[in-house]
Amino acid sequence: MKSFPQPLTSAEERYYMQKYTEGDLEAKHILIERNLRLVAHIVKKYQSSPEDTEDLLSIGTIGLIKAVVTFNPQKCVRLGTYAARCIENEILMYMRAKKKSSKEISLYEPIGTDREGNEIQLFDIIETEEDDAHKKVELNDDIKVLYHKVESELSPRERMVLKMRYGLYNEEEYTQREIAKQLGISRSYVSRIEKSAIEKLRGYF
Repeated sequence: MKSFPQPLTSAEERYYMQKYTEGDLEAKHILIERNLRLVAHIVKKYQSSPEDTEDLLSIGTIGLIKAVVTFNPQKCVRLGTYAARCIENEILMYMRAKKKSSKEISLYEPIGTDREGNEIQLFDIIETEEDDAHKKVELNDDIKVLYHKVESELSPRERMVLKMRYGLYNEEEYTQREIAKQLGISRSYVSRIEKSAIEKLRGYF
């Protein structure tokens, strides 16, 4: 816990929330960073092994970002109270999806739609130049490798962008513009992160 910044006081929270509602993105980052301790506290309730911690922190942080973005300061509730519910909901959704995905998975399993409304499948991410691609599709081991590499080889930010962009683990999917707004970065930066993550995954297939 010592590595996380101290939480905001009530007065500081009101100040930075007001600044954020006025369009100050730096205030948004402060609201997120100063509530990371809350994410870590909630993660401790759900982790079943030390290996789970990093994944759950990433998922919990997504919940925290959503909380900051959707929080209504007019309601008589602290941001931390509202964020705790959002963080827990995000973690629970992830754990349910992970349990479901641990069963047999097909490379042709739909994971979302692109901007034109076309269905995206896992196979779209694992592009291959081999002629006999169907043999690969039949090997569930490749799917396990994909999910393992998403969790083990990508940076936390790459994992977050890829999961949000393609709705992996049955999570909600977002456009690059929506992700950029939620993370407080440019759309072109989101595009670079997404491209980098996919190139890393292609290297294993």
